[in-house]
This record gives sequence, C-alpha cells and structure tokens, in this order.
Amino acid sequence: MTWKISMDMDADTKEKMDAAEQKMNDPATKAQMQELKEKMNDPEFKKMMEANPQMKAQMEQMMKMADSGGGMDSFMPKAIIIKIKGQNTLTHMDGGMMGNIDVLYVGSKNTTYKIDREAKTYSVMSGSDTMKLKDVKITKTSETAKILNYTCTKYIAESSVQGQPVKQIFWTTTAIKGLDMKSLARQRMGNNQQAMFYEKIDGVPLKIEMKHPQMGMTMEVLEVKNQSLPASDFTVPKDFKED
Repeated sequence: MTWKISMDMDADTKEKMDAAEQKMNDPATKAQMQELKEKMNDPEFKKMMEANPQMKAQMEQMMKMADSGGGMDSFMPKAIIIKIKGQNTLTHMDGGMMGNIDVLYVGSKNTTYKIDREAKTYSVMSGSDTMKLKDVKITKTSETAKILNYTCTKYIAESSVQGQPVKQIFWTTTAIKGLDMKSLARQRMGNNQQAMFYEKIDGVPLKIEMKHPQMGMTMEVLEVKNQSLPASDFTVPKDFKED
C-alpha cells in the first residue's frame, strides 16, 4: 500500500514553521552548515561519527535535505509505503527526516522495531501498550465515500495524548480481501505510541485523517498491490547492531 501525505496546521504553527524555514535560508545558518560539512571530513570528527552511526546518518540526512533547497517541506515524508505479510507489517517513510527509518512489526513476537537502514542499527520501540484500546472511543458512522473505486465507511477514533484531544478519522473498505489489518493495528509509529489503526475498526483503511489542536495530517492510499513479498523484508538484518 502506498499512501500520500498532506499536512494542515493552524496559523501559529505555520508562522513558527515559516520562521524556521527563513532561519534555514539565512546566510549565517548556511555558513554554519557549510562549516559542519567541512568538519565532517576531519579525520578526528570522522572517527567520532563512526563510533555513533545513528548520529552520523541523521546529520548526513539533515545536510542532504538542507542542500536540496526544499525548505521545511523537505523534512516531511512525501509518502508512506506499507507492506503486509500475514501478521507482519513494514512501514517505510519516503523522504523527510525519517527517510532512512523503517518501522517493523513482527507479529510472532508482538514487537515493533525501528530500523535505521543507513546507520545499520535497530532498536525496540518501548511502550507498545501505552495507549490501551479502552482509552480510545471508536464510533462507526453511516457516512460513506468512494476511494479508489471502493466504498468506504467512516469511523471516528477519539482519545487524548498528554492531555491534548486527538481525533482520528478512518475511511475503510471490506471489499479488499486477504489483508490482515490486525498487524497494522498493533504497530506503533512513535514514542507516544498512538496506534495507526484499531482492531475494533472493520476493513482496510484507504484514508486516515489525524486531527490535533495545532496540526492535522491526512494519509490517503494511492495504490494497493497484491503481490508475493519475501520473508526477509520482515526481519531485522543480521548484520545490524542494536542501538
């Protein structure tokens, strides 16, 4: 499944983002970035970075995006690619700050891993049960919409994160067979452990809207492919080190 992503933010958040982008384009900031780039060629600095591959990969990713000239937009992913095989799920961010990070859920272990492909490291994402299902109110509505020629039903999931109200809207279809969405329901994407999906919602999500007080995000499926996927896609590479 390939999803496109769009962001919507309130005036205050947008103003802060614009100010951050203006600062990035400031000659002084660009000079600092150039100085850092040159420093990364220093043998001692290189040695220090080799000892911390995750930091090295993050710095290289940040400089790559700064060089692209895409502004703050370059820090956000262009798309999300989700692969599902049985009870396993692999989520890949295309572009942005997390462009080199994959999130892997292994159903047999009920465990989520964060995998850094460039640094060749991985870590176990903690707190997978932080947000219990009982803390989320799921409402099935009678509203429907057509997405990719599939009839989708609207669900509303209401919860709170750190005292802030969070509303997620899911448009799902039961017309796509063979996808076990329980794996997506158990996958977590960040340290706040907010679920991408919930087991009490029927069908396959083709559009997800997340509404926070300061910012909203919409994910909509561009295509669904039914194809054979190798088991190796859903394992942590043996040569990767735990972070």
